Amino acid sequence: MKKNRLLFIAIFAAAVLAACNKDYLNTRPTNAVPDDQVFNTVDNAETALTGIWAYMFETYFTFAVPGIKSLDLTSDAMGSDVALTTSYGFRDSYTFNEMADNTKNRVSAYWTILYKTIDNCNNFLSKIDKVPGDDAKRKLLKGQASALRGWCYLTLAEFYSFGVTTNASGKSVPIYTDPANPSTPGKARSTVTQVYQQAISDLQAAVPLLTDYSRSGTQKFKIDANVTNGLLARAYLYSNQPDKAIAAAVAARNGYPLMSGDDYNKGFNDVSNPEWIWGQPQTPSQNVAASTFNFLDVSTPVAYYKSFKADPWFQGYFDSTDVRFRLFQWSTSGPGALLYKKFRFRDPGAMVSDVVLMRSAEMYLIEAEGYARTSNATKAAEVLNVLRTARNSHLYGGGGSVTDTILLERRKELWGEGFSLVDIIRTGGTVVRKPFKSYTGADSIINVPQPDGSIVQVRGVGHRTLKLPDGSAFVKNSSYYLFAVPIAELQNNPNINN
Repeated sequence: MKKNRLLFIAIFAAAVLAACNKDYLNTRPTNAVPDDQVFNTVDNAETALTGIWAYMFETYFTFAVPGIKSLDLTSDAMGSDVALTTSYGFRDSYTFNEMADNTKNRVSAYWTILYKTIDNCNNFLSKIDKVPGDDAKRKLLKGQASALRGWCYLTLAEFYSFGVTTNASGKSVPIYTDPANPSTPGKARSTVTQVYQQAISDLQAAVPLLTDYSRSGTQKFKIDANVTNGLLARAYLYSNQPDKAIAAAVAARNGYPLMSGDDYNKGFNDVSNPEWIWGQPQTPSQNVAASTFNFLDVSTPVAYYKSFKADPWFQGYFDSTDVRFRLFQWSTSGPGALLYKKFRFRDPGAMVSDVVLMRSAEMYLIEAEGYARTSNATKAAEVLNVLRTARNSHLYGGGGSVTDTILLERRKELWGEGFSLVDIIRTGGTVVRKPFKSYTGADSIINVPQPDGSIVQVRGVGHRTLKLPDGSAFVKNSSYYLFAVPIAELQNNPNINN
């Protein structure tokens, strides 16, 4: 793998963001400078780390790849519950013609973002211990960089190989923990188990370094102990360590109560939401990550694409009393698509919305699934029902598989937040899509009540892609579900498949 030392790119990203609100990212103008100037004070090191983070979220590859947050949209586009339109953006991901093709731009973009960030973190971690300045701040920065690298490896483990319960020794991606230079030889793909182990090792190392750190409410993009425990909860659950996942999830959600029903209906666009553990704030001058709302927001006029419609069958999973149910609305203009108005621009004029990365609801679901996978169905139901109570949904009282019930609840609660394909891969599951037709096979005609009491009839539209690109049915563990290694990596790293 031909790699360069990329900290300079991150610092340049920090420079681009210097005009932003100082309470937000607290960056200052910086040009690409030698390492000995970057690492001569802990304050300069902090600026570099902020730049590494900014590179991930505020770099456009294309308008359809506005930073790493777009990976979450790819995950949901390739799942069961988003019925994507043919608008620009994620239509090829939705049809499974993109992420398995190693020549595609999106395939290269995600690989580049993750490995550039890893290399930046490697360089940072190799130097931070010797940076002069406040020891407590140095420890904090080291913990944040370690956690950030761990998150990158966790993300790679999620998408580039099947889950550990399917094939624990399956080849995933290379692991690099030292700074690279142009002569650094490329490494072979490690197993998925090894990649999860690397992610967990980085996150475990970060927790004690972040324990005493308390960030302000406007700094939710900064990684703290809650965020790190949340990432550990994911990593433990996905790598089949449910007992550890339970403990980490409980630690992660401490201090972050579930939001009210009213807050659930405010557009998922504000880091001040008490349930958000981790999020990326946005401003009018720093809103690349918010560009994802152009796809997710299906009801605000200024949203460009409005392509993430809901599968009409998805609505049937919700009780009519559920606070999430009221977010559904049938469109009466154009095709009769089902809108799920979960995401809405906070400031449509400036096209600004904060971006959610982790919520306590997810931690309740991880905790519940952890209990289910340790055969404690009673405790699993108890934890699940805490979330269902908050959403005014009927409580789970037994009947059917509690594990399957929790996995379905994840689909309902986390729709649009990037977990669809993750869950399909890690559980060895399958995409499920079916046409939205009546029981006779005819078009489904929907009666849509209007404010004046009249009824408008529309032809309900659901999934348009019902098979894999080769014409076969969706199946468990299809190779089409996995992200390809980019063609450039295959050409430049002769060791990749050793």
